[in-house]
Order: sequence, then structure tokens, then C-alpha cells
Amino acid sequence: MLTLSSPEAQPVVTDRPLAEADAVDIWIARWLKVRRKDILARYGCDPRRLYDIWEGKRFPSSRAKALDKFAKLHPDLNGHVDTSHHRRIPRPGPAEGQAMLFERLPIGRNGRR
Repeated sequence: MLTLSSPEAQPVVTDRPLAEADAVDIWIARWLKVRRKDILARYGCDPRRLYDIWEGKRFPSSRAKALDKFAKLHPDLNGHVDTSHHRRIPRPGPAEGQAMLFERLPIGRNGRR
């Protein structure tokens, strides 16, 4: 009988918060096109923390440090990678007349929805 095992390692869950050194490595991983899923598994953090770093909200100086480190580690890729901040794409709300899934929930007898 053939048994299949996943080649992926189990995610590493850390209890410590992300540090600036982690943010530098996260920037470099983004530029090397490492999958977001793999970055999340490595650092065991909420995906929103990655976007906080990539938008420059947390550890704003980490991008400049990562650019210096990236230029030393991968001089052949320098200038060929998009090193800009993440840009959010605003999404419009639902179109007029579109039904809402949970527009209003009825309130029960106990006062809960």
C-alpha cells in the first residue's frame, strides 16, 4: 500500500513577537518570491503582521536595511525586483440592489442575535 506524506514541514509557531531582524528577513523573502504561506509558517504570525511590515507601518527602517542586505546577498537581482511598499487596492462596497448575506440578523427572545 502506498502512503503519501506531505513534503512540507510543520509550521513553526512562535510565542515571541516579530523583531526588526525578522522584518528584514521578511522583506527579503518577499523579494525572492517566497510564498506568503511559507513565510507565515516560518514566523508563526498573523498575516496582518506581514502587511504591517510591507506597508511600512511596523519597523519602517527595516526596508532600507533589507535593501542593503539584499544587494550584498543577491547582486545579480539588484534592480530586477520590485522593492516598493505593498499597496492596498480599495474595493468598492456591494452594488446598489445587491442582496446582503447578513444584512440584519433577527434578535431572539434572549436578546442575542
